[in-house]
Amino acid sequence: MATLKTIYTCRDCGGTNPKWLGQCPHCKAWNTLDETVPEPTGAGAGSRNHRFQALAKSQPVATLSEIEAADVARTPTGQEELDRVLGGGIVEGAVVLIGGDPGIGKSTLLLQAVDALSTQMKVLYVTGEESGAQIALRAKRLGLPGVQVRVLAEIHLEKILATLDTEDPAFVVVDSIQTLYSEQLTSAPGSVAQVRECAAQLTRVAKTRGCTVVLVGHVTKEGALAGPRVLEHIVDTVLYFEGDTHSSFRLVRAIKNRFGAVNEIGVFAMTERGLKGVSNPSAIFLSTHGEPVPGSCVLVTLEGTRPLLVEVQALVDSGGPSPRRLSVGLDRDRLAMLLAVLHRHAGVSCMDQDVFVNAVGGVRIGEPAADLAVLLAIQGSLRAKALPRGFIAFGEVGLAGEVRPAPRGQERLKEAAKLGFSVAVVPKANAPKKPIEGLVVHAVERIEQAMDVVRGL
Repeated sequence: MATLKTIYTCRDCGGTNPKWLGQCPHCKAWNTLDETVPEPTGAGAGSRNHRFQALAKSQPVATLSEIEAADVARTPTGQEELDRVLGGGIVEGAVVLIGGDPGIGKSTLLLQAVDALSTQMKVLYVTGEESGAQIALRAKRLGLPGVQVRVLAEIHLEKILATLDTEDPAFVVVDSIQTLYSEQLTSAPGSVAQVRECAAQLTRVAKTRGCTVVLVGHVTKEGALAGPRVLEHIVDTVLYFEGDTHSSFRLVRAIKNRFGAVNEIGVFAMTERGLKGVSNPSAIFLSTHGEPVPGSCVLVTLEGTRPLLVEVQALVDSGGPSPRRLSVGLDRDRLAMLLAVLHRHAGVSCMDQDVFVNAVGGVRIGEPAADLAVLLAIQGSLRAKALPRGFIAFGEVGLAGEVRPAPRGQERLKEAAKLGFSVAVVPKANAPKKPIEGLVVHAVERIEQAMDVVRGL
């Protein structure tokens, strides 16, 4: 009896190899090759393809200018923060992939959304990891009635597709895609081939039937979505659930969105009654000091389309022969560059000092607009002089010492004024054309000008 031939498929790029290797030869990723069974192919496969191509009828081709570009209709999910990330609500026929660490609240958030949507449309919750009784217990704990929520505990893809034909729901949650398997493939659930095939079948159903499908995905220990990378290309929207298990706050971030803005975030607070949206997320990232303290500066950063106020703290202390530069929430290499700029162009030396920089609240700041706030916090800690109450700053600092503008500066300033801040140091290009009530704006072009402004306050 002939042995079954196997190949090794990369879960990141989908490339194949006849034997196992520690590193994928296609994408150079490590430990990503999984053993799979290749699809059977016959000797006449090529001739059959040519025959089918000859029998296929050509489809009509439209001119782009003649296609009607109508706005897509959106249905609110009942969670304002989730709607913000999605771009205003769910879209008919869209496929959404949401991933996050175990226990962070993915199933809780989706169960709340399903219960709210059940009053407007037919919904179906497909669970492959829990039983129906466990779902009912969670709904009871969250205080959800679940009167019109249909639940299916199944991992067989063909049975799920048959149920979709029978129930005809408008909104479907599949928890999770890694638990499903199709009988057309012999590999185990969670393998590259199974995840790719199941996702493709569900996406095809969503597009043809016009129902919205939400797929829950597992993540690897590095925090990336498990399974083949093509999974993120198939779907319309990719959401990441972020947050520290020691904190009650959760962030949902859009990495890809064909119907809205990317890098948009929604902020939730985990309570006994489930996840609740946070209307003023800036309050999370601001420390409450009785009096201004040295080494603290408030930054107005931008997450998607939402301005957020984040407190940046710096501590400069005497170091040894090899001073340390550590940062939490900011790029460490950029911190070293900013210290060099501070020394060369502003005359503030930290060569023999340990420098520690932290973004309060566990937020990660990736935009260069945080440069000016970081430098002002470092200078305040080194001189042991606190910035005045109600002070904010933002702007990118270049290697030549220039302060470059940040995108959407007017919205940042208006958000700061709305929250009661009164003094701002910003790049000259971001200076408002009309005065903002209650906010004094100091526009600077170079880092030494910013230092002079701060010393005079």
